[in-house]
Amino acid sequence: MAPIVSIVGRSKSGKTRLIEKLVTELRKRGYRVATIKHAQEIHFEPGKDSWRHLEAGSETTVVAAPDQIVLIKPTKSMATVGDIARVIGNDYDIILTEGFKQSNVPKIEVHRSQSGPLLEGIRKVIAIVTDEPLDTKTRQFPSDDVKALADLLEKGFIVPQSNRLNLYINNTPVTLTHFPKQIISNVLEAMVTSLKGMGEISSLEIFLKRESKKTKNN
Repeated sequence: MAPIVSIVGRSKSGKTRLIEKLVTELRKRGYRVATIKHAQEIHFEPGKDSWRHLEAGSETTVVAAPDQIVLIKPTKSMATVGDIARVIGNDYDIILTEGFKQSNVPKIEVHRSQSGPLLEGIRKVIAIVTDEPLDTKTRQFPSDDVKALADLLEKGFIVPQSNRLNLYINNTPVTLTHFPKQIISNVLEAMVTSLKGMGEISSLEIFLKRESKKTKNN
């Protein structure tokens, strides 16, 4: 999947504003950006047709309009950032999330002097956007220097991930080193290019589902 970086911070520290600026700057540089927002609840009006679909037992419903689509997928527990990113898809250069401070993805913390001290117990903080100097070894950026922050994302996350291959087995992501990635890529490309009428491959998607042994034995 696309590289994920989460923007975290205390309430009213400016997380949403920073994401707006980063999205604008990265779009100017030609990158495709997706965003994920963490919320305590999503308001969904009972009685609407899509609500009735879910009440009838549909596991997922999509509301499609001429200019947008909205996917609604009930979950039994809070989905991870990776789960949500898989729903979004792979056709993005970077995914910025707001919140998810306990996730295992790299984070940029937004700090304002009037909002209180830095968050505690946060892992993988790669940078702090702050309106005052802080006594920390983590790299710091002024609140208005969005271009330098975009440079950090561009060089550290987007460029190394320009060529991606993702493997999921039983809905679990499998970490691949360079060698098996190269083997899988070469095999798949060789198979597809042998088919008639195939041009240059910029992306390739394969979905495989097999009947479980338990189902076969019943």
